[in-house]
Amino acid sequence: MNNPCPVYDNPDSLGALVGMVRSEIVRAIESDLAAQGADLKFTQFHVLKRLATSGAMTATELARAVDLDGGAMTRQLDQLEAKGYLRRQPHEQDRRALRIDLTEAGVALWKHLHESNLATLERAQKGLTEDEREKLHDYLGRVLNALREKD
Repeated sequence: MNNPCPVYDNPDSLGALVGMVRSEIVRAIESDLAAQGADLKFTQFHVLKRLATSGAMTATELARAVDLDGGAMTRQLDQLEAKGYLRRQPHEQDRRALRIDLTEAGVALWKHLHESNLATLERAQKGLTEDEREKLHDYLGRVLNALREKD
């Protein structure tokens, strides 16, 4: 039987392959989080990671950094704050804004999860030589830059 809908995104396309790789990385990280007893989903982990690596920032900056809209960001911040991993504090220069920062518990959790995260990303690249890894990062960076360029 013929499919009445044309197939534009076959499994070999760039979009499908990148999507499958991302899904597998998310699945592996969430599996590792569960194995370590961390009650976090990937998005919450990503928020913690961004704060740990970039330092305190506004909710808007953080939402942009982890690619979430404002409503989704607020939900993640509420959940992570309730767990004691981050805090909202008045911004030093802009009294209308808040700065989001990790608490001591958030820093401790990140230190606990950091090595596992590195191991997961290493496992994802285990079949690649150092040269292939560099090329992969270069290629993906160039694709990302091309997509972000304004016409």
